[in-house]
Amino acid sequence: MAAPAFTPYISFPGTADEAFHYYQEVFGGELEIGHYGDMPTTQFPMDPPAQAVAHAQLHDGLVTLAGGDSMPSPDGTMPGLTSQVYSFLISLDAVETGEALIGKLTDTGAEVTMAFAKAPWGDHYGRIRDRFGVQWDLLVPAGYV
Repeated sequence: MAAPAFTPYISFPGTADEAFHYYQEVFGGELEIGHYGDMPTTQFPMDPPAQAVAHAQLHDGLVTLAGGDSMPSPDGTMPGLTSQVYSFLISLDAVETGEALIGKLTDTGAEVTMAFAKAPWGDHYGRIRDRFGVQWDLLVPAGYV
């Protein structure tokens, strides 16, 4: 039996393939990705496009992340990702590492939503929303600053 693990899973509105390749570029790691069109003929409760991502997983880099493409609701709309109710926290070991990651993200369309600076509690902390609408919080604990 495998040990319990926690992996965030994101359902993208048709952009999972692009997003996961982008995250591999930014965060490193190994990417496993499967499209519905690559699967053996199976009955799904929906009719997914062949190029839609059925499942992707990025691991062995800075983050572990899984996801796929959402299917449209019955009215044909796709859910969005931009939200203020969640974020993914990345703990880093140096302010310079955080600044470099922010540079990589902003150079490719992310927006800084909270400056990366020393927080009142002593850590360095900041927030970025990437070009897909996913919010990333960056933290360097005071002991590493």
